[in-house]
Amino acid sequence: MFNVGDKIVYPMHGAGTIDAIEEKDILGEKQAYYIIKMPGEVKVMVPTAKAEEIGVRNIINKENAGKVFEILEENETEMSNNWNKRYRDNMEKMKSGDIYEVADVVRNLAFKQKEKGLSTGEKKMLNNAKQILVSELVLAEHASQDEVEKLIDNKITMSFEEYKAPEIAGNEIGKDIVKKFIPFDGTGTDL
Repeated sequence: MFNVGDKIVYPMHGAGTIDAIEEKDILGEKQAYYIIKMPGEVKVMVPTAKAEEIGVRNIINKENAGKVFEILEENETEMSNNWNKRYRDNMEKMKSGDIYEVADVVRNLAFKQKEKGLSTGEKKMLNNAKQILVSELVLAEHASQDEVEKLIDNKITMSFEEYKAPEIAGNEIGKDIVKKFIPFDGTGTDL
């Protein structure tokens, strides 16, 4: 059971604050609802009886927020090369409501975007996952949205440069090398 003022996460929507608990008559059925104020002045109603079942949970604390940033600093986890499978796997991670899984999706898709670019669907998924992540970290860190977004971007850039940039550079080596053998006597032959 949550209370008015609790900061909670609603999977696939992000973090917000319980503004009120109201009883509503919808389609002839009276039920209690959490009225959740989400970022951007959006309000969402969630039946109190089903909140935990659908994955509503308290936001993480400052210590766990640090663990999220550690995930963003790691190398990407393995993803399918098949776009459909990768999309479904990432969607499952996001639906779980687990902040660490969402951080994994953000980092992995950000890496893929820096490497090759993303399809429209995956760009949308990255933006959605990032907003979910930002909304919770803003509340957990007591920071502004801009501060959290910059911190996330910096962590991802640093980890990309540490793990992927050398790999990409390694793949680039040899592409521009002249393929000619020049012996000491000055005669040259193509390889």
